[in-house]
Amino acid sequence: MTNNDILKRIRYTFDYTDQDMMRIFKLVDHEVNRELVCDWLKKEEVETYTDITDKELATFLNGFIIEHRGRKDGPQPEAESSLSNNMILRKLKIALNLQSEEIIALLASKGKSISKHELSAFFRNPDHAKYKHLNDQYLRNFLHAMQTKYKKDN
Repeated sequence: MTNNDILKRIRYTFDYTDQDMMRIFKLVDHEVNRELVCDWLKKEEVETYTDITDKELATFLNGFIIEHRGRKDGPQPEAESSLSNNMILRKLKIALNLQSEEIIALLASKGKSISKHELSAFFRNPDHAKYKHLNDQYLRNFLHAMQTKYKKDN
């Protein structure tokens, strides 16, 4: 999955307008203009399509956390310059205040069965012996399940 696909799915799931997207970036003191947001959301075949970088998506997800959970005390987390599927899942889990059982249920609703131990491996430090890389299929299924749960017109 591309970063643009992830951004599009989040936008669609929560019915965010261009203004909402710009506001979420602004929550983490990052200015983006409407043209750039639109270029990220275009189809790849369109000439003005622009890839959203890992750092930009991490910045958006940090704003998404603030949008849903509020600003935490102290210094705000810095956006990662490199983003993995595991980190994306972790940020979505934090933003939506999801417990492990809820993530397992969301994945099960899309035909992906996973145990609590398998799920915890996705949230481990990458240097840990039991760390497991989250593949695109799991992330795609999670985003689809998230859409089913949070989309207003579903």
